[in-house]
Amino acid sequence: MTETAPADPLARPTQRSQAKADRRAALLAAAAGLFAERGFNGVSIEDLGAAAGVSGPAVYRHFASKQAVLAALLVGVSENLLDGGNAVEEEAADPAGALRGLIAFHVDFALAEADTIRVQDRDLDALAPDERRAVRTLQRRYIELWMRVLGELHPSLAADELRVRVQATFGLINSTPHSARGGAAHSTDASVRPVLERMAWAALTSR
Repeated sequence: MTETAPADPLARPTQRSQAKADRRAALLAAAAGLFAERGFNGVSIEDLGAAAGVSGPAVYRHFASKQAVLAALLVGVSENLLDGGNAVEEEAADPAGALRGLIAFHVDFALAEADTIRVQDRDLDALAPDERRAVRTLQRRYIELWMRVLGELHPSLAADELRVRVQATFGLINSTPHSARGGAAHSTDASVRPVLERMAWAALTSR
C-alpha cells in the first residue's frame, strides 16, 4: 500500500485556496465597514455579499451565518492583537523598548482598524456567549501583557494602577479613529501617529 506523503506546511497555497482566502478577507473587510456604518442588525447577508462583489448565498461558502462573520471579525482581531503584542515584547531589548513598541503597535492597529473598533464597541453583545467570552479572554490577556511590561518599567506601581493606566491608554488611542473617521485627520496619519504615541507614553509613565 502506497503511503501518502504529508502535506508540506511551507508549500505555497494553490491559486484556488488563495482566491478563497482573499474572498474571505474581502468579506471581513466589507463587514467591518458595513457594521461600523449601520450596526450589526442593520446589515444583511445580501449587503455583505454585494459589498464584497459576490451574491448573498455565496457568503455561506465562507461563513455559516452573519453572526459567524461578526465572530470571525472580533475574535480574529483580538487574536491578532495578542499575538502581535507578544511578538513586540519578545523582540524588545528592555522594558522601555517593549512599552514603546507596544504603543506604536497599538497606534498602528487603531489607525488601520477604525471600523473594527467601532464594531466592537457597539456590537460585541451580538456575539454568542462562547464567542463573547473568547473575545473577553483575549482582551484580558492583552491588557495583562501591557501591565507586565509597564510593571517591569515601574515596579512600584500597584496592579490596580497598572490596569487603570493601560485601559485609559487604550481609551485614548482607540477614541481617535472615531473622531478622525472620514475627516481630515483620517488622511493625515503621519501627523496623528506621533501625537498619540507621545500622549500614550506620558499617560503610562507619569509619576
